[in-house]
Amino acid sequence: MDFINLLDTYLRARFTLIILITHEEERALSAVLSACNTTQRLCLSWDIADHFQWVSDGSFPIPVGRDPLTALEQMEKIDLPHPVVFILKDFHDLWGNPSIRRKLRTLSQRFRYSRKTLVIITPSSKIPPELKDEAVVLDYPLPDSHELAQVLTRMTQSAGVKVSLTPLGQEKLIQAALGLTASQAQRAFARAIIQDGVLDDRAIDLVTEEKRQMIRESEALEFFPANETMEDVGGLNALKEWLRLRETAFTQKAREYGLPAPKGIALIGIPGTGKSLTAKMIAGSWKLPLLRLDVGALFGSLVGESEERTRRALQLAHTIAPCILWIDEMEKALAHGGLDSGTSTRVFGSILTWMQEKTSPVFVVATANDISSLPPELLRRGRFDEIFFLDLPSRKERAEIFSVHLKKRRRIPEDYDLDLLATHSDGFVGAEIEQAVIDAMYIGFNDHEREFTTEDILFALKRQVPLSVSQRETVQYLRSWLNEGRAISASGIILEPSEAETKGIHLS
Repeated sequence: MDFINLLDTYLRARFTLIILITHEEERALSAVLSACNTTQRLCLSWDIADHFQWVSDGSFPIPVGRDPLTALEQMEKIDLPHPVVFILKDFHDLWGNPSIRRKLRTLSQRFRYSRKTLVIITPSSKIPPELKDEAVVLDYPLPDSHELAQVLTRMTQSAGVKVSLTPLGQEKLIQAALGLTASQAQRAFARAIIQDGVLDDRAIDLVTEEKRQMIRESEALEFFPANETMEDVGGLNALKEWLRLRETAFTQKAREYGLPAPKGIALIGIPGTGKSLTAKMIAGSWKLPLLRLDVGALFGSLVGESEERTRRALQLAHTIAPCILWIDEMEKALAHGGLDSGTSTRVFGSILTWMQEKTSPVFVVATANDISSLPPELLRRGRFDEIFFLDLPSRKERAEIFSVHLKKRRRIPEDYDLDLLATHSDGFVGAEIEQAVIDAMYIGFNDHEREFTTEDILFALKRQVPLSVSQRETVQYLRSWLNEGRAISASGIILEPSEAETKGIHLS
């Protein structure tokens, strides 16, 4: 209804050229017709196959115009006693014709003195430069929960459809369908009915799978299963406590209290310290969908393709909200390139503006290893609620990490000397600790499949060259960034002097 009211306002304000960007032509036609009925306007459509057709109840003769240029000329000549809206379908395919572009521009100017409006429904956001000043461009939103509930109701009221959904199950099913078009949701509901013979709570997983497939087709977004919890991540106590305080921030009670939805966090630090795992842990702990934005996949070879992919990906995240949007290794794609005719700058600017202005509950988790490549405006306040630095794990955190990975391999941590392992893994990151446990399992398995021991893990540690040694200069640079006060330690602790000395850090 908000969109229909907006469209109604534009019609009454005599906007003469309106471009609706959507893949859902049927829904868009219905919205335009509703707005026309509100203002008592006639509605006439044209396309290259069926030519002129009345969309509203028209008792007037149908004009004749088989080719697009003749059709536009007929629209100018039509003289009706009521205001009229002309809906043009698939007209983006004709924008390569300079005569069509010129005629559209002429009509948009002449219609200001009449009661006529052109509405172009197109799936493409590429607008000819000649029309950008003449047209108002609107993104037609995907169906909200109310519309999806109506789609579900229409299907369940059909004869022979068995429904065994609790009110909570129906709410979760509709929530799972957010982000789908009305047609995609209808197909997913129908598939669930045909496959199971009844519409019940099993349909939620099926609709979620349908959405995962649809998100994959968006090219730049990937739907990640989020099964990790805070127990699956060792250390990072300060970050975990920060997240616990915001776990219920997306609820209606939080809105009533006056709390805004959290914007997101940036996770900066040493490779292998668990930044990607933390993104999955947040989604798993908060029970929210996790979308990974592959920023590299945003860039296309055609003019305007990168901006279109960016717009579509961010709009999809907005529709699925509340959700977690994970921007992994953002420095690789958001660093200024300068060799792509400004495309990377425009994509980067679109993402920054969206992060600053978004009002939907999309929690952004951005990770980065190389902070020197990041433009300073990315990390300023307002785009992120907090910036956390993931450091080399302390002795206590290393013991927790060993415990996590031993449990993950169905072993009892108490059977191992965690203190000894933590002592001998000074300077190792979480990924290296995990690899040491895996290497120890290979040792035990190849030794007559015996149970691997603490000594096996110690042997595996000795064979590794940790990142803190092989890339000492990089690690020291990253840690100096933390010491300058540019971020908060995700661990919330001060390293012990003995550890700090071995890592080349001088504590004040």
